[in-house]
Amino acid sequence: METEKPSKKTGQLRRVLPYFLRYKGILLFDLFCASMTTVCELALPMLIRRVTNLAINDAASLTLAFVLRIGALYLFLRVVDVAANFFMANTGHVMGAKIETNMRSDLFAHLQKLSFNYFDNTKVGQIMSRITTDLFDVTEFAHHGPEEIFISTIKIVGSFVILCGVNRSLTLIVFSVIPVMVAVAIYFNLKLREQNRKQRVQIGEINAQVEDSLLGVRVVKSFANEGIETEKFEHGNKLFLGLKRKYYLYMGGLDASNRVFDGLMNLLVLVVGSVFLIRGAIRPEDLVAYIMYVGTLIASIRQLVQFAEQFQRGMTGIERFLQIMDADVDIFDEPGARPLTVTAGEVTFENVSFKYSDGGKDVLSHINMHVRPGENIALVGPSGGGKTTLCNLIPRFYDLTGGRILIDGQNIHDVTLQSLRGQIGFVQQDVYLFSGTVFQNIEYGRPGATREEVIAAAEQAGAHGFIQELPNGYDTYVGERGVKLSGGQKQRISIARAFLKNPPIMILDEATSALDNESEKIVQASLEKLAKGRTTFTIAHRLTTIKNATVILVLTDKGIEERGTHEELMAQHGIYYHLYESYSDDPELLRREGTPEDRSEIA
Repeated sequence: METEKPSKKTGQLRRVLPYFLRYKGILLFDLFCASMTTVCELALPMLIRRVTNLAINDAASLTLAFVLRIGALYLFLRVVDVAANFFMANTGHVMGAKIETNMRSDLFAHLQKLSFNYFDNTKVGQIMSRITTDLFDVTEFAHHGPEEIFISTIKIVGSFVILCGVNRSLTLIVFSVIPVMVAVAIYFNLKLREQNRKQRVQIGEINAQVEDSLLGVRVVKSFANEGIETEKFEHGNKLFLGLKRKYYLYMGGLDASNRVFDGLMNLLVLVVGSVFLIRGAIRPEDLVAYIMYVGTLIASIRQLVQFAEQFQRGMTGIERFLQIMDADVDIFDEPGARPLTVTAGEVTFENVSFKYSDGGKDVLSHINMHVRPGENIALVGPSGGGKTTLCNLIPRFYDLTGGRILIDGQNIHDVTLQSLRGQIGFVQQDVYLFSGTVFQNIEYGRPGATREEVIAAAEQAGAHGFIQELPNGYDTYVGERGVKLSGGQKQRISIARAFLKNPPIMILDEATSALDNESEKIVQASLEKLAKGRTTFTIAHRLTTIKNATVILVLTDKGIEERGTHEELMAQHGIYYHLYESYSDDPELLRREGTPEDRSEIA
């Protein structure tokens, strides 16, 4: 479900106005061109009126020279009209694309500032829909919106003024239809906007489902569940079709009502105009011009009403854009935050508590811990005990709800996020490799690193050998999420990335839990090399991998229940002892206790 607070409808256009003002020169000239095309269109009935008037009342004055002058004037107006339309279609659209680009850049930059908490509660497919489809509609609105409103306003006001000059009574009768027409149009437009918003939400759901299904395609095929995925997709697709049907129902109603009022206005001109003509209240040439201007008026109103559909899509896109921009950046640099200076790597937890924003119970409560520089702290315990959460608090992926964390005596809340996270390295169980080459994925640890530095990091991680055997070595494309590599290979690349970053503090989050025994031994050797000389937090999956940790902490939902070395905790015959006895694959223990029936994961 989406969690963004809805933006207030009022003021939405005002909030996106700065994007338009960046290109106010282009926008003003675009509107000037729009006015030129409008003047050209309004001039034609006047020219025809003049010719008709002479033909009826003074045929001798209707000479070839006069007709040629009229033709030359109209030709000039058409040249101006063509040039103005070319600018509007070309540069005007580019302006809209620039506005879209600026909005997309700001949206992406804002997403980068949001904490894990936002992404924990928002589907990526919904976000993708806002970055792409929604902003494309904003582009069309950004270009056509000012133009259509400006042109239609000039035409309607201009037609009204000119028509009043021709015959005020007939004009007031014809224009009396417009308020009712506007009221009906507003009703249908409100319905269209509501349906358009629902469509956007549903297309976001479809995007999310497609992304989920395609990223998990190997699981889908391994369980032969293609039919289930197709059924889920068809369900969402049919919901979208239902929303579209309703949308087009209202759009059809809007178009039908528009045609009804068009016909009514033409009927009034035909009947009332003829009556006025019979009574001598209007001249024939004026009635001809009148009919042409009413045609222009009706076309303008129809164009404005049709633009309403695009307007609704654009406003929906703006609203959904603002919903993300309004999402709170809840983790940020405090005023006066200074860069973190790590001299030793000492980490202290003082009465630390934390709970998620959904209002549940505390995940961590009053945790106290002092980690000396260079120590390797292992965290073990049952799932849900808060091991990963505790480590996520150090780089401020989440903010504490109580207590404080110090690094070399500096409160992490008082330092800049960039400097804090720059001093901490991560190797996680679920390795994420970006679509690109092996070199690019390792270099991500320190952008701008030389090829020699990247190779040196890979050698330290024990990855250089297998990388050389790849088809293109370091320039081998790894596929989306590193799909072309094995689990052990991906893990060693992530370790190489950490070596390249070379941080004083490391967090190893179940880094070997998904590997086979052979890969685990290779990766474990790389991890031990990586942890050497650094303050390291290791979340353990297989307890035998942390036997040599400086301190082992047993973390449960009650907090830190046990702490000590492997030997000390085994001697206590407490929680750690039973965990180790149940799940360890230590050869000595197996010989003593026999093969345990359950060697499943504990974390």
